[in-house]
Amino acid sequence: MTRTVSYPSFSSYVQARQPMLLRTARSLTANPSDAEDLLQTALTKTYVAWERIEDHRALDGYVRRALLNTRTSQWRKRKVDEFACDELPEPEPLPCGDDPAERQALRDAMWRAVMRLPARQRAMVVLRYYEDLSEARTAEVLGVSVGTVKSAVSRALGKLREDAELGFIR
Repeated sequence: MTRTVSYPSFSSYVQARQPMLLRTARSLTANPSDAEDLLQTALTKTYVAWERIEDHRALDGYVRRALLNTRTSQWRKRKVDEFACDELPEPEPLPCGDDPAERQALRDAMWRAVMRLPARQRAMVVLRYYEDLSEARTAEVLGVSVGTVKSAVSRALGKLREDAELGFIR
């Protein structure tokens, strides 16, 4: 018989932080279903380690690290079932003024461009610009130097500037 342990503080944490954590997971995956699965896996790992986590004020960092490690493991194990193509399945949105639909189209185009970045650069861009972490905090979360973050983010931004789908923004 398996004994189930309940941590009310874990439930409270998940309830309070789930939207932010899901955004982070979404930024690391290609679709919402994969993001939900990724977050579920990371939260399961966090739950299992709950008693060993000494500083519960650093939980966001712990879960972010679990998200990144899990996604990296998934990426390494992945089957190649996605194929590059020369044509987009839908027409490119045209640049316009303050129309909410156009703003959403721009956000979608930006996400597609971010998703085309290599996994490591994508993680750094997401942490720096979507999670609004400092370079030092991003380096700490990823376990790399600040210089590595600076150079990788610089290369990633260069790739985004050159992305053909985002050419209409310039």
